[in-house]
Amino acid sequence: MTRYMAKKKGAETSAAPSLDVNWDAEAATFDDEPDHGLRDPAVRAAWAARLAAWLPEHPGDLLDLGCGTGSLSLLAAERGFRVTGVDLSPPMIALARAKSADRDAVFHVGDAAAPPVGEQLFDVVLVRHVLWTLPEPGRVLRHWRGLLRPGGRLVLVEGVWGTVDPAGIPADRLTGLLAPLARDVRVERLSDDARLWGKEVADERYAVVAVV
Repeated sequence: MTRYMAKKKGAETSAAPSLDVNWDAEAATFDDEPDHGLRDPAVRAAWAARLAAWLPEHPGDLLDLGCGTGSLSLLAAERGFRVTGVDLSPPMIALARAKSADRDAVFHVGDAAAPPVGEQLFDVVLVRHVLWTLPEPGRVLRHWRGLLRPGGRLVLVEGVWGTVDPAGIPADRLTGLLAPLARDVRVERLSDDARLWGKEVADERYAVVAVV
């Protein structure tokens, strides 16, 4: 689940985002944010184009951790990926299931740090705005890497929000954590693409694609 977004408006001035959010209660209005619901065709197209560049050319199995209402899951499924989504919030999962009801996608209530997928392996682990909220990100990344098939990839969308007391994970820290886990790590800056967010943003937003 994109944990910071309910407090995102403050993050664009000087306040850091809050982790103290009731995500079950937020589910009904979660998709009102442009980059959550992707209801604006321009925002949706921007995310679809980014995913097309980040994901493998040939569709496979994709695990969307902290999937929220499943907007990115749906985009991946539309590209032919077999999607498994995981989120802690049952109302979020219910909305994700409804969005992808006619797609090759399944959704589970569970912890992104330890997803309930058994021994299943994936070609892609996709995570947006979740890692920074988790304790011991290095340990979590090692676990996520273990969910990938050889040649699979982690696609991580992260950032740093707020100026007075910033919260998040800087790109250089994340790439350092990934260095011993992946043979290729690429950073793509996202802050200057207003189409992704439905408005101009001033904080640090980026994606990392790490091929193992």
